[in-house]
Amino acid sequence: MVRDENQVRSLFRVEGQEIQKLASSIDTVQVDALIRLIAEQRGNIFLTGCGTSAMVAQKAVHTLRVVNIPAFFLNPSDAVHGALGAVTSSDMVIFISKGGNTKELISFLPNLREKQVEIISVTEDQRSTLGQDADLVVSIKVSRELDEFDMLATISSMAVIALFDVVAVELMQEEHFTEKQFLVNHPSGAVGEKLREDTHG
Repeated sequence: MVRDENQVRSLFRVEGQEIQKLASSIDTVQVDALIRLIAEQRGNIFLTGCGTSAMVAQKAVHTLRVVNIPAFFLNPSDAVHGALGAVTSSDMVIFISKGGNTKELISFLPNLREKQVEIISVTEDQRSTLGQDADLVVSIKVSRELDEFDMLATISSMAVIALFDVVAVELMQEEHFTEKQFLVNHPSGAVGEKLREDTHG
């Protein structure tokens, strides 16, 4: 099969344009509140999600860790089988769920409330269960997905990743995160090599 080069380029453009729209549509008050909460957090930050949202949560965890934020992925199925024991009242749990009603996630909301844990929801639907039960909701909504059925979690996933990229960079600037600190956390690979050149060059 010969791939239509114009079609491939068009798909890249569509995804890029949808992400760019967030610059105008996103509620910066919500984002700023999220940054403030993370910056002031004295405990650990747990991110959780199911399916593609779980992968997005894990990417966000890694990004936050690189900039000195104590972030961890909370597996929903493990959470209800004892892993909630790691979560304390000084911690924060961030739920990532497009629809906000994923049963695996809402099943342990009452447990977190009993532990008096701060709950953040990143979702399209502020009226959803996760939206209504959260202390803070960050609404991330895109007008479409990339596939013809508008079902595959593509652009919506990239939008949430973009949110946490922005959060991480804002935290870096606020905390005056240095290249030396970056090198301590990321000594290997091309990034580590470049950091060594920059800090010792």
